Amino acid sequence: MKDIQQFFPSIDGNLDQRNKLIGYIKDILNELDELKDPDQLTLGEIPDYKEDHYNQIIHTAEIPRQSIAMEKTIHELLNLAKGHRYINRNYVANAAPLPSIPAILGNLLMILLNGNNLWDVESSGASRAEVAITSMLSKLIGLDPHQSAGYTTWGGQGAVFHSLRLAIARHYPESNKQGIPDHLYCFCSELSHYSLYKSMEATGIGVDHLIRVKTNDDHSINIDDLKKKMIEVISRGGVPIYVLATMGTTDTFGIDDLKEIKNVTDQLEKEYGLDPVYIHADSAMGGMYAFFNEYDFESNPLELSLEAHKVLKAYQEKFRNLCLADSLVFDFHKLGQTPYASSLFMIKDKELLKYVDLDHDETPYVGNRSFGSYHTSYTLECSRMGSSIPIYASLLALGVEGYQKILANYIEVNISFRNLLQREIPNAAITNDVSPVTTFRFYPDEVLWKDELNGRLTRAQIEQINKFNEKFGEILGQNRQKIYFGGTRKQRFVQPVDYERRMPIYAHKFFSISPYTTVDEVERYVQFLKEMMDVYQKELAMT
Repeated sequence: MKDIQQFFPSIDGNLDQRNKLIGYIKDILNELDELKDPDQLTLGEIPDYKEDHYNQIIHTAEIPRQSIAMEKTIHELLNLAKGHRYINRNYVANAAPLPSIPAILGNLLMILLNGNNLWDVESSGASRAEVAITSMLSKLIGLDPHQSAGYTTWGGQGAVFHSLRLAIARHYPESNKQGIPDHLYCFCSELSHYSLYKSMEATGIGVDHLIRVKTNDDHSINIDDLKKKMIEVISRGGVPIYVLATMGTTDTFGIDDLKEIKNVTDQLEKEYGLDPVYIHADSAMGGMYAFFNEYDFESNPLELSLEAHKVLKAYQEKFRNLCLADSLVFDFHKLGQTPYASSLFMIKDKELLKYVDLDHDETPYVGNRSFGSYHTSYTLECSRMGSSIPIYASLLALGVEGYQKILANYIEVNISFRNLLQREIPNAAITNDVSPVTTFRFYPDEVLWKDELNGRLTRAQIEQINKFNEKFGEILGQNRQKIYFGGTRKQRFVQPVDYERRMPIYAHKFFSISPYTTVDEVERYVQFLKEMMDVYQKELAMT
């Protein structure tokens, strides 16, 4: 077995095996750094994604008959890195951050410890980190750390699924045994993430019982429409059990008013004798801005610009209400600068977990022993990675002020981008409020954004503008090696003047998610858009 043991870390901490491991890590880092170019999006050249690209992989992939040398294995691994997008100053497409060094080291420790965070006997380090980060973030948002609970899961989608599961079980405790009643309904804004849609499928409630609520001009849920639709459901014999409050929509960073949502559910519970309606704050995108909950805007220690000061002060007022939700999520692998996937699902009252916890008899090989005291049998995962460790590392290293600096920079960069875009490109319109993401839309001639918003354009006109932007998005995508902008086909809905249904609009996205995306880079982003628009206009003129 000596030849096989060389592939594993030592069990005695001997210097020879440690140096081998460190040497392999150095080789990978050296090769990755050789592939980096600050003026390119990817590590090396973008792969040629031909139609048979993946069929060729299927055809050639084989498990080697015998072990191959580590040097050759590393070489093959680094081939995977070639052409991979790298989060530098050129990636402004989506919330996929550059992980910080503390988070990378936390991830490395997580891998080396390789614990199953289901049970502290199997993962004592991750369990301690999980309890610690839940307490830290509970205190940050105003929850009682002795009453709250939290555990890591598979992103914002996982948090929505877990919260819906809790809502069903709280309303109907026998559902775990007897199945779900057919008169339960859930509510979310029309711009919320599709996580709830998928969760309605997976839990068996069914997507026909998902009620979408109109949004306001700031992309937040319309409270009057929410109340109206909840009453309509009640009048038909349905039971509202769940409201998803989006604290930062994926495309436009619209933030729902949690306080008003809570007022509506409280009022309807009292008026119609309802059991408590579960409110989940989908704060996967925006939750990190709770780090400004105690920021002193009067002394303004970060010396925020006047506009950034205004935006973040408004955020403080909204995110201070996170404590009103029954549950929420912190997606650190978005604006928290940690590796995928590191999300913390948090519950205001840990007593809720009793509705979904398993009996000891159902988990005979873990937890129900005389040793160990942290057994998370209430999670859906039976094998749960210790991603609390990179979150813990990031919180310790950056602290509140470090996160405030990163998050404030995203706002300052977007303000600068928006101002320059409108000055330099006359046929561009900004289509959302200031946030870490700017959505924008181009027009063949003059800007007609206000006409679209106010229902003065026809269906055909809106479709033409959508097509104009979609084709321009293809040009941006083909040139993404320089700068990679995002896009969305449903940034919001507008009402045509000659059509009864509202229509989604196509918009482009500038998403600031790297500490290397700074105000100094903004001119380069806008200049790239100008160049690409010139190319596009010339192509149109030739057709």
